[in-house]
Amino acid sequence: MKKILFTVILLVLTVALAACGGSANESKGNADNDKSVKLGGTAGPYSDMLKKAIQPALEAKGYEVEVLEFSDYIQPNVALNSGDIDANLFQHSIYLENFSKENDMDLTGLITVPTAPMGIYSNTYSSIEDIKDGATITIPNDPVNAARTFLILQDHGLIELNPDAEPLTVSEKDIQTNVKNLVFQPIEAGQLPRSVDSADLAAVPGNFALAAEMDLLDALVLENMPDQYRNLVAVTTVNKDSQLAKDLVEIVESPEFEELIDTEFEGFGKPEWMKN
Repeated sequence: MKKILFTVILLVLTVALAACGGSANESKGNADNDKSVKLGGTAGPYSDMLKKAIQPALEAKGYEVEVLEFSDYIQPNVALNSGDIDANLFQHSIYLENFSKENDMDLTGLITVPTAPMGIYSNTYSSIEDIKDGATITIPNDPVNAARTFLILQDHGLIELNPDAEPLTVSEKDIQTNVKNLVFQPIEAGQLPRSVDSADLAAVPGNFALAAEMDLLDALVLENMPDQYRNLVAVTTVNKDSQLAKDLVEIVESPEFEELIDTEFEGFGKPEWMKN
């Protein structure tokens, strides 16, 4: 009887262990096929773009998607680098390259997206032609956005820049002719929307204009933005050829994505690849 009882107990234990092993293998298989992803963006138009245009398209492909909003331009890349999120959308290629280099990160841009352009706004003048001699203009105090401002002003005949200067890094010292004798007042970019009330003109980056509930189309002129200043979807370099990366590019290149941009993000400038 003891031998029979021992055999029965041994059989029961063997079956139980086999069942546990099967459950563990099954769980590992589910993890390997997991399609839950986290996307990050700064609060405002680009987290809206993730939620309205990219998240639904990913979910249609079978992903479970969570969008995280960040309040600064540092944490989205920190979270991406650490694996807390799988992709982000908030920065242009120049910022991405500089941030990655300075912080020893290996991040890659996948594809540029339509981006809110910088505009020249005014409560004093109704057109560029109306601008008077000696008018004041507030401009961003950071070099990248200041360069964008000077390129806009040159495009509309208000200044002439040194033709030998690097377009993406031009500064006030590169101005050779100041047609209207504009007086430049550099200030923090986040304060530019409010400066529209105090200065004759204000150069306001699109994301700050939208955050202040300004209408992009109220600008006297909008920037003809180089693609280096257009925001992009970024991932870690090790994941640049992943299925998620391929799906993100496919979604952004789709006609449905462009159609939604046209209806939900009026005034956003399209990258060159989208114009072809």
